[in-house]
Amino acid sequence: MKTKTKKTEKPSGASTMKGLVYDGPGKISLKDIQKPKIEKSTDVVVKITKTTICGTDLGILHGKTPSVKPGTTLGHEGVGIIEATGDSVRNFKKGDRVIISCITSDGSCEYCKKQMYSHCEDGGWILGHLINGTQAEYVRIPHADNSLYLIPEGSDEEALVMLSDILPTGHEIGVQYGRVKPGDTIAIIGAGPIGMSALLTAQFYSPAKIYMIDIDENRLKMSEKFGATDTINTSKEDAVKKILSETKDGVDVAIEAVGVPETFDICQKIVRPGGHVANVGVHGKPVEFQIQDLWIKNITLTTGLVNTNTTPMLLKTVESGKLKPAQLITHHFKLDNILEAYEVFGNAGKEKAIKVIIEP
Repeated sequence: MKTKTKKTEKPSGASTMKGLVYDGPGKISLKDIQKPKIEKSTDVVVKITKTTICGTDLGILHGKTPSVKPGTTLGHEGVGIIEATGDSVRNFKKGDRVIISCITSDGSCEYCKKQMYSHCEDGGWILGHLINGTQAEYVRIPHADNSLYLIPEGSDEEALVMLSDILPTGHEIGVQYGRVKPGDTIAIIGAGPIGMSALLTAQFYSPAKIYMIDIDENRLKMSEKFGATDTINTSKEDAVKKILSETKDGVDVAIEAVGVPETFDICQKIVRPGGHVANVGVHGKPVEFQIQDLWIKNITLTTGLVNTNTTPMLLKTVESGKLKPAQLITHHFKLDNILEAYEVFGNAGKEKAIKVIIEP
């Protein structure tokens, strides 16, 4: 689907800023839009210093997420400087440098008390989805005390953009839900940003072997540098046959990091008895669950939207140098060139792109 763009007049008499706006399936445009203001006492307004594009944003562009309405500013990741705070905000002040969480949490509802922040009754994934997001010069963050993280002095802010979404997603929904443990053989299907994040964080738990499976040779080579012990290019060989021939009965953990029926099917076929299938990919259409084969295998299948409850821990690992997410960044753009950034990210194989950084 070709991306269409158009120009829009500035709102008359309003304080404006630039923002990347979804105009309907296949259509985005960089517009002059109204700058956000404090709406509730728990809000802050953040001046964006760095943001990025997620595969979920591409899904929105291609009509995969109909809950996103035309006119919405996209983006749910980024870092920035607090511009203004509501009267009830206690943990942050104007001038603080912060990481923006992709998940908004009120901290008090039933789900938040269970640390299921993604299902917050007054939040969850709302940025760039149900309210205006981070691919702009400024963004309003509801429930700021529970939805931002202070940036430690001297930190690499580009690296910390990866803590907004992809690293906690790969870690929580892929690695933790998959229950990766020392000595495991695991397979990650999809070497995009989420798959790479699962690869980096899986190594906290010392698996014996990590298969990375993809059709992009460049990403597979990159995954070897990041710690994959084995790579399989499914455009050249049958991943299922190869894994079953090398492992006898399959892998302990299969992490699905694409969100299409073909990759989910690979996971079903390579998981060993007693193993785990951790689905991280965002699926836009049904898959066939092979229950006739799997009912007897005692497998565990998990799904989920990131809760970001491990973000503080991941931040400490980045500070210590144990985790180095900056290596996922391949391209840089100014906000004025964000449409070009979408073209590059949308053609990741050709452009050899993993994550892009966008600066206003």
